Amino acid sequence: MSTDELKANVEFALQEIRPYLEADGGNISLIEITNDTVSVQLEGACLGCSVNQMTLKNGVEATIKRHAPQIKHVIEINGISF
Repeated sequence: MSTDELKANVEFALQEIRPYLEADGGNISLIEITNDTVSVQLEGACLGCSVNQMTLKNGVEATIKRHAPQIKHVIEINGISF
């Protein structure tokens, strides 16, 4: 899978989960894909939510891995751009 195809698959996965985050006043942005790791930024109400790590692991990471199986890790950068 090319880099562009991988990015498209990850973006598609984020689009799939985004309505659930938006329903709770949050959102998510793709920051970077490096090797087998996707870096995302949770936004809005997701930043201070007490269950955001559960959302990240069980929702975001699982959805991304379903669309891009070569991804092994999804990390949240806590609002810090790099």
